[in-house]
Order: sequence, then structure tokens, then C-alpha cells
Amino acid sequence: MLINGLGYIGNVAKYSISLFYKLKTLLEYMFSLIKEDTETKARLGKFKTCSNEFNTPAFFPVATQAAVKGLSMNDLKDIDIDGLLVNAYHLYLRPGVDVIKKCGGLHKFMGFNKTIITDSGGYQIFSLERLRKVTDAGVEFQSHIDGTPFFLTPEDVIKIQLDLNSDVIVPLDECVKYPTSYEVSEKSVNRTLEWAKKSKICFDQNKQQQNLFFGIIQGSTYTDLRKKCLDGILSLDIDGLCVGGLSVGEPEDLRYNTLSFITDNVDKKYIRYFMGYGKPLDIIEAVSLGIDLFDCVVPTRFGRTGTAFTWKGQIVVRNALYTNDRSPLDQECQCYVCKNYSRAYLRHLINVKEMLGVQLVSYHNVFWYKTFMDQIRKSIKADKFLEYKKTFSEKYKEESCEGNS
Repeated sequence: MLINGLGYIGNVAKYSISLFYKLKTLLEYMFSLIKEDTETKARLGKFKTCSNEFNTPAFFPVATQAAVKGLSMNDLKDIDIDGLLVNAYHLYLRPGVDVIKKCGGLHKFMGFNKTIITDSGGYQIFSLERLRKVTDAGVEFQSHIDGTPFFLTPEDVIKIQLDLNSDVIVPLDECVKYPTSYEVSEKSVNRTLEWAKKSKICFDQNKQQQNLFFGIIQGSTYTDLRKKCLDGILSLDIDGLCVGGLSVGEPEDLRYNTLSFITDNVDKKYIRYFMGYGKPLDIIEAVSLGIDLFDCVVPTRFGRTGTAFTWKGQIVVRNALYTNDRSPLDQECQCYVCKNYSRAYLRHLINVKEMLGVQLVSYHNVFWYKTFMDQIRKSIKADKFLEYKKTFSEKYKEESCEGNS
């Protein structure tokens, strides 16, 4: 009896220790709200993953093919970016998940030691409309590389991301274009919710201790469908919330009304991630509505066209206006490019098609975005966000500010 009793006590102790460490892990890898702005819904927070912790609002550059176009990992380290968005669909096609897995996972494969979020392929359902067929069971794609057909279930997509060992994993979802009828939007929400349920079961059965699961909210601009999707996703015990299906052609007022509705109806404890969103004026407006995390290709895509971001707006440095301009891209910027190179030199490089030109402009743009997010966070901390938003919006011109810089 005594031996059996001691054995029972030992088992209880082991279970309690195991439960303690599980709870400790959940608390370690989580979003914490630090401060809320008194005049808007802007928030200052901290998000910790297995790879690093960073303050929010934050911006992640996009590394679609496991690289940020034009920038090395040393560049990203120098800029001190907080994390990256990588596309699981593209890596599944090339080089293949097995290759990355054998290399020790995505972080080691890339040589990047900070947070990585993997996109599920849901955006490809939207963007590769002519190359895919969607059913309740999953998605049949035709490879954009060689035309080979393949079928992915929601479970397949989760297993791919787990094999890549991403920090943050998102489920397959169906994003519809704008405008879309209520009936079509409702069908996509129902499908997104069913896929999310299957995905979460698969995630829970196969995850490593450090992986996190974010749910995605769809519903176009129909608030009742957004609420239905939100409630369903939140019931799955998620680690964070993604806003999908916005900035797909809808007018600004509908976008911001929908965004405001979502943030009004979600618990403050969840990090809110607006996927694929990122021009500066759009970001600052979304921050004012309670969004914490962004990703976008804009900084490097614009860099490849010779378009640079400055505190007065965008300039197209390849234009003739800058032929003899000895000033930096931005007088207020402290990046390596602005400290060392003139607009005239950068224009020359771009126009003679030297790779270095677009690399340097892209470096500046990613640095500028990092500084922009730093300033937003500082303004929230100082209770001056609304003042900062007003000043920035008055000074910054979305279109090219040629001749005004």
C-alpha cells in the first residue's frame, strides 16, 4: 500500500511539473499589452516567440523565397529588423520542404535567427485564380513554374509549415476579391472556419513546443460575417489573430470601418496582424485602429524601381532631376546609404542597371520603415501618437515629392 501510494504521489508530481513547464512555455511565448493610447486605439505591446522578442507596432519585410530581395542577412541584421514573413507555398515548390528540413529548418537554412512567420498559401488562392481550383477538401494548384498539378489539404499546409519549423504558423484560408456577393463571402467564411478547425487539430497533434498558431479572419466588408469568422477562430485557442481579405480593392472607408469593427470585437490580449499591408499612411491609420503587426513587399518592390521613401514622401531617384544632386536620399535618415551615397550616384547605378543601385535603395527603404515604426512606438509611449500621426500625415506625400525634398 505504501509503495503504491508513493508511486501515485510520484506520478502526480511528474504531471504537475510537466503542466508547470507547459504553462511556463505558454506564458513565455505570448503577446503582452504594455500601453494603450488615450485618444485612439493605438497600442504598445511586446511579442515573444522562441526566436526573439520585439515591441509592437512592428513591420516585417517579406522574404517570399526565403530571402528579402536585394538584401543579405547581414543587411537585415544591421538594420535590426524584428522578423520576416516567408511564403510556405513557394518554398514547398522550390527547393522543397525536405531540403529545408535536412538543413535544420528555415532559420538555419536562411541564416536568420529572429521570428519567422510563414504564409499558408491562402494569398495564392486569391492571386493565382487561373491556376487553382478550390473545394471544401482543399486546393488544387497548377504550379506557376512548370504547370504540374498538386493538391493541398488544410492539414498538408500545417505539416509543411511545421516541417519548415516556422515560429508562427497560419492556416489555409480563402480570400475573396472585392466586390463579392454576400453569398460568396459567406461560403468563403464557412470554408475558412472549417479549414481552421482541421488545421488546429493537426497543429496540436504535430507541433513542437515553440510553434505558435495564428487564426485568420475573413468576411470581406460584411460585418456580420467578420463577427462570425472572428468568433469561430477565437474558439480555437489561438495564439494571435490575422486580418485577411482587406486591401483587395475595397474603398478606404469600408476598409477602415471593417478593421475598426474587428479590433472592437476582439479581446485585447491577442496580437493583431494585418497581413500584406504596408504603405506608410495606411500603416499609421491601421495602428490608430489597434493593429500591432504588418508585413508588405512595398519597401523592396519600390526599391527595385528606384523609388525611395523619405520623411516628405516618395522620390523616384532614377529621374533626371537627380543627375547632379549631391544630397542623400533623405537628409533626416541615419542609414548607411544616406551617410555614404548621393542621389546622383544612386541614379547613375540604377540607370546603368548595376545591381548595387537597387540594393542600396532597398536597404534605405527597409531601414526607413524600421525607423518609422520606432517613431510610432515612441509616440504611443509618450502619449503623443495622435500628434505624431497628424504631423506625419501632413508632411508625407504618398505620390512622388519631386522638387520638394
